[in-house]
Amino acid sequence: MSIYTGKGDDGTTGLFYGGRVGKADPGPEAYGAVDEAVAALGLARAAAEEQDPTLAGTLLDLQRQLFVVAAELATAPSNRGKLVPGTSRVTRDMVDALESAIDAIIDDRGAPTEFVVPGGNPVAANLDLARTVVRRAERRAVALADAGGLDDSTVIPYLNRLADYMYMLARAAEADWTPSRQPEGT
Repeated sequence: MSIYTGKGDDGTTGLFYGGRVGKADPGPEAYGAVDEAVAALGLARAAAEEQDPTLAGTLLDLQRQLFVVAAELATAPSNRGKLVPGTSRVTRDMVDALESAIDAIIDDRGAPTEFVVPGGNPVAANLDLARTVVRRAERRAVALADAGGLDDSTVIPYLNRLADYMYMLARAAEADWTPSRQPEGT
């Protein structure tokens, strides 16, 4: 099997369950941003491997969940009925699980009360970077929804909660909760 087919040389890409669209269409923009988020989470996972293997496992699970998000985004609306909940279609249970995980961190650590400057340590910095990429994926998913491509989908709430969860994971990964300091005179 060859890694290249040449079919996309005309600026189109194939969709899950068939069909082709332009590579700059809202769907490929959305699942392309999700692909970036998977890679960014990979950076965070690699940084966490030695420091916190449990966190690394959680991040691997999130990467796999993002494949579910990408599958849904890469499917034409006419084929969405073929998607399998939790495997190729995002479910409300996936969103609920993120909310529970966020609540658990807040119950354990509390929530920051001031702006946080990313970079407390390499794991937290990578999580914050991945969070911003997830926010971009969320914006691209909103654009797809606005274009009529995400009817009856839970992708947007999932991405929204995932970014919130990554924010809280980054705060939990930091050694302390030192808020950002304002320069003197401001």
